[in-house]
Amino acid sequence: MTGKNTEKVEIFGQEYKIKGAGDPEYIHMVAGYVDKKMREIAHSSGIMSQSRIAILAALNIADELYQERKDREDAQNELGRKAAKLGELIESKIGVGP
Repeated sequence: MTGKNTEKVEIFGQEYKIKGAGDPEYIHMVAGYVDKKMREIAHSSGIMSQSRIAILAALNIADELYQERKDREDAQNELGRKAAKLGELIESKIGVGP
């Protein structure tokens, strides 16, 4: 079991110490993603307030998360429907079932 370590990361020009049990590369990758989102929002919106940029970045990332969850749920539902149809087709071909 890996102990907690502290990683220094830079997000939008500010240094943060992140403590976690995760892989240091993963921590830097996540911090880099947040930094990238904040810079995209700052560039495209012209907003100067770091707190507003951070909130918009958080909303943007949360939206991405919820879209991914919805897409995954939709794909799982479609897979379930197809599996059920395939099962019915197999049963009808081999004469099993009601």
